[in-house]
Amino acid sequence: MAAKDELYGTPSAFANSSLDKNTALRIPLFNSGIHWRNLMKSLIGVNARLGVLVRQNVKMARRWKGSQLAGVALDRLREMTLEFGFSVALGDFAYLDNGWYVTHAGLLRLALRKRCAGMQVKQVRESCDPSINRWVFKATVFKSPRSKGFVGYGDADPSNVSPLVRGAEMRVAETRAVNRALRKAYGIGLCSVEELGWLTGSPGPAREQSQSVKPPHQNGSNNGQPKLRDRLCVLIRQYNLDPMLVKAYAADFCGTPTLKEASRELVESFISHLATGAKENRDALLCKLNSYAQPVEVKL
Repeated sequence: MAAKDELYGTPSAFANSSLDKNTALRIPLFNSGIHWRNLMKSLIGVNARLGVLVRQNVKMARRWKGSQLAGVALDRLREMTLEFGFSVALGDFAYLDNGWYVTHAGLLRLALRKRCAGMQVKQVRESCDPSINRWVFKATVFKSPRSKGFVGYGDADPSNVSPLVRGAEMRVAETRAVNRALRKAYGIGLCSVEELGWLTGSPGPAREQSQSVKPPHQNGSNNGQPKLRDRLCVLIRQYNLDPMLVKAYAADFCGTPTLKEASRELVESFISHLATGAKENRDALLCKLNSYAQPVEVKL
């Protein structure tokens, strides 16, 4: 069992909730003061609340995504709502790329309803590299005080996190580890939003709609891969290059006044060229970049 001061949560923090349909089944049938009729009323009440939640989730999902939702997606939503009590309004779900994803907030609320005994999170030091902001964590979820624990690992570095959370790779890795451990513990087949490399966070309906209407950037990518700009930033950080000199070199390489005016194919070619040069002969690359430095005018 994990040490007390290392637990991510405590038994008292994970109280019971009326949305847990399995809670009533754990009540002894012949306990003093508990009658069979009261138990049946409790079960009926829980099922009724879940039915209301299903209708609310479907209504909000249709209002949120409209025609994008297929019948299979709605059936999946109903199934996950009945099984785990997830709520669209509370941000427990996210619908991305024609599929449902669970969020970190939804998983924590599920752990609360299931009366999770606690979580233990440790850094996997041998797999971490602070110099390039790469972090790996191991999380263990204890469903009960006697549980042996369910283990999940999470990693994060600048190449697999959103630019919105760049610089917070350590926290992202910890969140991903906790999410994987919780999904294993409670048998959730849906991937979590925070585990996606191209989108980290728990987006709400408004945010998703605003993202969907934005036109794709010329050098961007909407197929789940990092944008070219992000890949270029990773190379600059990894090899400690001057961003302004790299931009000037890129524009000259692509034959355009600025990097923004270059086509995607040219930018991809430059990134491959830069990565090869930095890996094989960084000193020669630095000399090449310094040739694009603006001369400093000396005033007499």
